[in-house]
Amino acid sequence: MRKIIVSAMVSMDGVMQAPGMPTEDPTQGFRFGGWQMPYFDGAFAEELGHVFSEEFDLLLGRKTYEIFAAYWPYQGEAAEHGDITRLFNRIGKYVISGSGIVDHGWAGSALLRSIDDIKRLKQEDGPNLITQGSSELLHTLFANDLVDAVTIFTMPVVLGSGKKASNCRFMVFRTF
Repeated sequence: MRKIIVSAMVSMDGVMQAPGMPTEDPTQGFRFGGWQMPYFDGAFAEELGHVFSEEFDLLLGRKTYEIFAAYWPYQGEAAEHGDITRLFNRIGKYVISGSGIVDHGWAGSALLRSIDDIKRLKQEDGPNLITQGSSELLHTLFANDLVDAVTIFTMPVVLGSGKKASNCRFMVFRTF
């Protein structure tokens, strides 16, 4: 049986929307995209490396999957993020989309259509499933008691608005 491990970058006020790039997710007028990048240093990279140190597959909501699929397959392996590029392009990626309207052509990707598909996937043999972003998916996973562990990277910034992380029963806090 696989474990579902939530991994999220959040602000001090619980916002997890668009941490990586300015145009990543402007939904609902969010204008703070890329807010975590000033805190991405060697120590943070090392801690994030612990999250990805064991075999895993990604479990992503549709919006996060589309953001990742538009970026990671097009990064050269010698680029700034070469190791993570190779890793994300090699592993399995599961995208949940109730409508099924998503281009799941990124190599190693599979479409899931319902929470029942996630429950079946969790029961299968295979590596653990790690989420990144995917705030709407996280709310569904928590509501269905499917989360086994959570790693939250809390950044010392208050954003005031944006998509928030869900409540959970177990967290590992790492503050940078």
